[in-house]
Amino acid sequence: MEATNSDLVKRFYSDLWDRWDKTVAWEILTDDFQFRGSLGADRNGIDGFLDYVDLVRTALGEYRSDIGEMVEQGNRIAVRMTFSGNHLGEFFGVPATGQRISWFGAAFFTFRKGRISSLWVLGDVDGVKTQLGITHGRFERT
Repeated sequence: MEATNSDLVKRFYSDLWDRWDKTVAWEILTDDFQFRGSLGADRNGIDGFLDYVDLVRTALGEYRSDIGEMVEQGNRIAVRMTFSGNHLGEFFGVPATGQRISWFGAAFFTFRKGRISSLWVLGDVDGVKTQLGITHGRFERT
């Protein structure tokens, strides 16, 4: 049985992000996958996207992406998310603090021929920066 679009989104988060199984990318993403992330990163293709995954996973250990709500219309799905991780590496220019951070976001998926062809993610970057101690654009250790 062929996976539904919502099944692909669930695998994208549970297998690729949460379990860091990068082989899943080659099964669920189109070769010309287009990605725009909350961190301002535009990535083209699977390899470019996996570089982004590595960047985030290196900075945030025990990374989690929890789906709150999914709305599907045609070949598109919008997802309300909560992201979290332990700050173990430089993130937004802030050295590792070891603290757990979390933030809300929304993801907008497009599908083509049974695979994810594009994704645009909007996250509460200001909320992340506040948790990391960045105020007025500068990191200030208290």
